[in-house]
Amino acid sequence: MLRSLFIDFNSYFASVEQQLDPALRGRPVGVVPVMADSSCCIAASYEAKAFGVKTGTRVSDAKRMCPGIALVLADHAKYVEVHQQAVAVVDRLAQVRQVVSIDEMECELTGRWRERERAVALAQQIKAALLAEVGECMRTSIGIAPNTLLGKLASDMHKPDGLTVIELHELPVRLFPLKLSALQGIGPRMRERLSRCGIETMAQLYAAPRDLLHTAWGGLAGDDMYDRLRGVWYGPRATVARSLGHSHVLPPDLRHPAGAREVLHRLTQKAAMRLRKQGFYATAMQVFVRCDHRWQRESGGERYVHVGETQDTGFLLHTLDQLWFSGLHQLQGPKAVGVQLCGLVLASQHTPDLFDALEEAPSARAGQTRQNHEVHRDRARLMSAMDALNRKQGKNAVYFASAHHALDAAPMRIAFNRIPDLDTER
Repeated sequence: MLRSLFIDFNSYFASVEQQLDPALRGRPVGVVPVMADSSCCIAASYEAKAFGVKTGTRVSDAKRMCPGIALVLADHAKYVEVHQQAVAVVDRLAQVRQVVSIDEMECELTGRWRERERAVALAQQIKAALLAEVGECMRTSIGIAPNTLLGKLASDMHKPDGLTVIELHELPVRLFPLKLSALQGIGPRMRERLSRCGIETMAQLYAAPRDLLHTAWGGLAGDDMYDRLRGVWYGPRATVARSLGHSHVLPPDLRHPAGAREVLHRLTQKAAMRLRKQGFYATAMQVFVRCDHRWQRESGGERYVHVGETQDTGFLLHTLDQLWFSGLHQLQGPKAVGVQLCGLVLASQHTPDLFDALEEAPSARAGQTRQNHEVHRDRARLMSAMDALNRKQGKNAVYFASAHHALDAAPMRIAFNRIPDLDTER
């Protein structure tokens, strides 16, 4: 039974750039986070891919492999806006069940739409509508299958502009040509674990008993994989955010300790605003510094500290500086930095400070307690007012001065499974 219609936009960032700038159409395009040879392509058009350029290719290598490549500085706000437009178009034709990432979404097929001919006709209608309403460069590959995992695999089988159907009776043979890495979540470490269980190919994975996959994955994720490969339907798993944060590759002129600190201050302010917008308090903070192609954990490039439940930008910036001046400031040649707010607690489950709750306590201490409570309340109002001004007046209308020289150095970034909120990150 066909239930999942999975839509994957082809070379999404590069396609958006080609759509918005006709001069780029038909040309090899690489989208980069910063204009530096030491950076890497975060997307490549199919014209660039023909020369071997792909996501993760170093810019200097991309120029060598494809001398005529057009490098475009990423503008993530544009990608989010086109994404929202595309979701609206698809949702009008078939209700979008889940947005998987900035360039992927899934619709659930119901009733007679589960019939192969009707499902294919719907997919073709969606493709045509996206080209007509979002743009002629916005090609998609669509997979139709019994569940999300198989729909995703089907969408990857024919690119660009593919339309692939996998029916239940075709399993498992249709999967056998695929590599294990085609399955999301199976990276080098997972392949090593599977290898220790005697699993090297997709055929061996499919033939493995449920308990072996349970062992390989170390829990229920293995049972889930066993079922999903056999077409069992499943819904989106409810998740609770455990952390939020930002990282940024430093432009060449900020690759020094002072520049890295300013960018970290900017990232922390963005993360704190998101924290309040999403209704969380953080209980820990983590800071990273990268000086080469790896995060420098061994050389002191990471710091972590527990804090009381907070969403106060000023307090988080003070904590950041404590971590920074504990040794991170001595690292030379920083190339990337990151901030993570961890141990998130929903605002509805937030436990106020003990002394805030003792406002009515009789004694001289009560007067100090009331004063502390009022300061805490006023700071919360200040943070709320700053957020409102930035939403209304635009990016950086009000900010903490410690990030002044890095205001434009940490623009919006799109993670694999998170669509940025334009109100807080534009």
